[in-house]
Amino acid sequence: MYNYLDFEKPVADLEGKILELKKLAENGEAVDVGDEIKRLEKRSRDALRDAYKALTPWQKVQVARHPDRPHCLDYVRALFTDFTTLAGDRNFGEDAAMVGGFARFRGEPVLVLGQEKGSDTKSRLKHNFGSVRPEGYRKAVRLMEMADRFNIPVVMLVDTAGAYPGVGAEERGQAEAIARSTSTCLGLKVPSIAVVIGEGGSGGAIAIATANRVFMLEHAIYSVISPEGAASILWRDTTRSKDAATNMKITAQDLLDLKIIDQIIAEPLGGAHRNPEAVISATGDLIAKTLREFGQSNGDFREQRRDKYLAIGRSL
Repeated sequence: MYNYLDFEKPVADLEGKILELKKLAENGEAVDVGDEIKRLEKRSRDALRDAYKALTPWQKVQVARHPDRPHCLDYVRALFTDFTTLAGDRNFGEDAAMVGGFARFRGEPVLVLGQEKGSDTKSRLKHNFGSVRPEGYRKAVRLMEMADRFNIPVVMLVDTAGAYPGVGAEERGQAEAIARSTSTCLGLKVPSIAVVIGEGGSGGAIAIATANRVFMLEHAIYSVISPEGAASILWRDTTRSKDAATNMKITAQDLLDLKIIDQIIAEPLGGAHRNPEAVISATGDLIAKTLREFGQSNGDFREQRRDKYLAIGRSL
């Protein structure tokens, strides 16, 4: 059974009935129910299609935060081989919220960076729910500089509600660490690709999303602040999060129109959590295609990145 969102209640009811009928059939407690199951499965698919064909921005926020959505390490395990995790910022310590290391992607060496939220209570605590501390961003800087030195492309998987806002993080220079990571992304001589796979929240996301190509999953979000945070600041009322989500233009479709991202990766019906293998495979194919294009280019990747970000907003 899936973890159903509020707007998926009609689907949840139908799929619950389907599960009950299947259990009755398995236990021999019902006559042939095959036709009824097929009828309910069709109604369930139709209900799911109706629910997802016109999601509101707030509903997309819910899908982007879905607990069963594939996370950074799911992509790493499926797409990369010979992945070697590198730890520590050589200054303070290790931060498990930022995953980083070198790997091979379809035979070619790459640096992989990403925020990992965790998939159960134990792993979520270990990875601090994907909220990175200063040492995590300094680790990212260290690894990006190493990739630059050895002419290795960088692939970044973005999924965070935002950088960790704790007192200790602020004492250790959270803002400076984010700024330095963003600056390092902009200054890379090697090509870089960022994919927003879930939440792209605030500077915590931008710190590893300032790439030559920025892609987003269809139901991912990318914003300067969370809807709850914006509602709290603008209206002093977190119940207006839905209004904030709509007004901030945080969906992949809005950001593509604004030319902040370069392409949208389609998700399976019902979101990435209903068919993780399909969405991870599609993401891998787009990364491979983009790396081939980079390989055929003789351009200055740092200059391309500069032009890309300076052009944002000119046509508005």
